[in-house]
Amino acid sequence: MSFDSSMPNSCSRRSFLTKSLMASGAVLLGSAAFADTRSWQKPDSRIAGVQIGTITYSYRSMPHTIEQLLQYITESGISAVELMGDAVEAYAGKPAEKPEVAMWRAGVSMKKFREIKKMFHKAGVRIYAFKPDALGPQHTDAEIEYAMRVAKVLGAHSVTVELPKDPAHSQRLGNLAAKHKIYVGYHNHTQGNDQAWLTALSQSAYNSINLDCGHYIAAGGNNTRETLLAFIDANHKRITSFHMKDRQTKDNGAGNLPWGEGNTPIRDILTLLKTKKYDIPVSIELEYKIPEGSNAVKEVNKCLEYARAALLG
Repeated sequence: MSFDSSMPNSCSRRSFLTKSLMASGAVLLGSAAFADTRSWQKPDSRIAGVQIGTITYSYRSMPHTIEQLLQYITESGISAVELMGDAVEAYAGKPAEKPEVAMWRAGVSMKKFREIKKMFHKAGVRIYAFKPDALGPQHTDAEIEYAMRVAKVLGAHSVTVELPKDPAHSQRLGNLAAKHKIYVGYHNHTQGNDQAWLTALSQSAYNSINLDCGHYIAAGGNNTRETLLAFIDANHKRITSFHMKDRQTKDNGAGNLPWGEGNTPIRDILTLLKTKKYDIPVSIELEYKIPEGSNAVKEVNKCLEYARAALLG
């Protein structure tokens, strides 16, 4: 998969302040929290040709609006994301009553979603994937198509969803994805192995892999460092994004640990992407326990710096 990684040029803090104050008398995104010096500089987490991003699930421990979420992303030093749906839909006015949601999705204007894309673009953050709770077998075709339309408006190349147990659903998603010309990246938990995606990939050229490397390793058995690297090499054209976490093997307890302490071959994976020039975004997925005195922003940044050291070392 090839992705457009071009981002707007950075501007100085003085230039930005001048323009913002003249225009509205407010700071970036209207949030006083953006007074932190780091937020005046656009992030760049593309390292040695490898795009390191994060899934916004990583910030679930921190309450957020879409504006606050963008602040967390930029403070982490991240310039590309897989965007979960909750904050996005809240900004767009999703109704609180569950029975009203399907009707709202079927008819909502794309105006607010365009605003989000513009907001993220201005901050130097690209949205490469979108994961709303609208792609399950319980959702209507109208809801699924809504999710795909929103993803395209946000600038994403794929929507992501859990790998279905029923092949009829991956066929359904693949057909709708072909209609909208957007990829569906199927995410694995520990059921993921070298054969798990065969049916979905055969059903549609727009069915793809959202490979969770940590879960793959935690499954144990025939899932090893060597098979994982071989799987990536053999299927790189069908992988639209990764989820990266450091999990132990099943025999070692299958725990989620800080990067560098588990059994996921993170350095080897990043080196493979760098060496082979596979342009597939890597989403930091923060699932280990956050140490006391830290927070999700600091821990995502630690993962980013681990990746930076691996790619530049």
